Amino acid sequence: MEKDKIVLCGASAYEKKFYLNEAFDNLPKRVKDELKVMCVLYTEDVGGVITLTFDEAGTLEFEVRVKDDDYMFDEIGSDLKIKKMREDHKDLLEAIVTYYRVVFLGEAGEE
Repeated sequence: MEKDKIVLCGASAYEKKFYLNEAFDNLPKRVKDELKVMCVLYTEDVGGVITLTFDEAGTLEFEVRVKDDDYMFDEIGSDLKIKKMREDHKDLLEAIVTYYRVVFLGEAGEE
């Protein structure tokens, strides 16, 4: 992961843990809960580690890492699951991007 990326959240199938960056702690509980469910279900379904990050332009990216010896990881399922998450949670993800751009990048909100 590049050093100029900001981690929003992530989950690991290996450690059975979810992480939410403290900088986003003021997001509504419903949003934090939905992010947790998305990430944890992803790791339960396909394995590996998923991290949602923002690049320096404010684009939300889904990053996946897998241990070299994880032969159970479903690479095709991973791509399909991320595509489905982007579709099913489109409004939520767009709202988080807008929040990030306004609060962290100082961009003016849409009028």
